[in-house]
Amino acid sequence: MGQELTRLRRRRDARRGFDQIDNRRDMYLVVHYSCESFYDIKDGRTPRITSIAIRNFATGQTHSFSIHKCAEQNHVPFSDIASRYDELERQMLDEYFDFIKSRHGYSFIHWNMRDVNYGFQAIEHRYKVLGGEPFVIDDSRKFDLARALVSLFGVAYVPHGESGRLHGLIELNRITARDILTGKEEAAAFDSKEFIKLHQSTLRKVDVMGNILERVLDGSLATNASWLDTKGIHPAVVIEVVRDHWAWSLLLFAAGTVGLIASLKEFL
Repeated sequence: MGQELTRLRRRRDARRGFDQIDNRRDMYLVVHYSCESFYDIKDGRTPRITSIAIRNFATGQTHSFSIHKCAEQNHVPFSDIASRYDELERQMLDEYFDFIKSRHGYSFIHWNMRDVNYGFQAIEHRYKVLGGEPFVIDDSRKFDLARALVSLFGVAYVPHGESGRLHGLIELNRITARDILTGKEEAAAFDSKEFIKLHQSTLRKVDVMGNILERVLDGSLATNASWLDTKGIHPAVVIEVVRDHWAWSLLLFAAGTVGLIASLKEFL
C-alpha cells in the first residue's frame, strides 16, 4: 500500500475514533501522570510515580492520586516523604488501581502513554516493584490522543519543540498554561520535592487535553496543517488507488480498450 493511501486510511481510522468518543462522551476518561525524570536515574531502576489524574470527559469531574495526599492522610511530615516514598507510592497506586478496576466499560484517553518508559505499562511495572498486582487495561480501551492528532492532521500540524506538541498546541490555541510544567520543569520539581506543583501540573494537563479534544470534535482546533492535510486529499492518493485497487485498474483497462476499439474503427 502506498504512503499517501496509508495516511488517508489512518486519518479515517482516527476520525472514526473521535466520532466514537463524541457519541459516548460519558464513557471516556482522560488520564495523565507525572513521574521522576527518566534521564537522571543512575541505578537502573524505573522512575517513581508522583501523581495521577483522571478526568471524566463528559462531566469534567476529576479524581487524582498523589504522593503528597497519601502523606497527608498518614500524617507523614513533609521532611519524611523521601524516606517513606515506597510506602506512599504503593498507597497511591493502590487507590489508582482500585479506581480503574471499578470503571467497567470505560475507555482511557491519554497522551503518549504507550510503553514501559512512560505509559500504562510503566505504572503497572512500578506497582509490581512495590509488591502490588496491577489491573491491566486492555489496549482496545486506550485512545492515544497524541497519535490520533498526527494521523488526523499530519506530523507538521504543530511544532514539536523542546517541550513537545502538547505545549505547542497550548500556545497555538492560546490555552491558559497556568500550573503546567514542561518535562524539564517536572524533573526539577521532583528533585526539589515540590510534589504539590507536580500534582497541579498533572491536574491541569488532563483539563487541557479535554479542552483540545473538545476543539477537535467541534472543528475549532487551531493547527498549522494545510487544507490538503486536514482533508486528507493528495494527488498521489488517486495514483495509488488506481495502482493498488483492482477495481480501478479494471475500469481503466476497460475504458482504454473501448478507446482503442473506437480508434481502430476510425482507422479501418
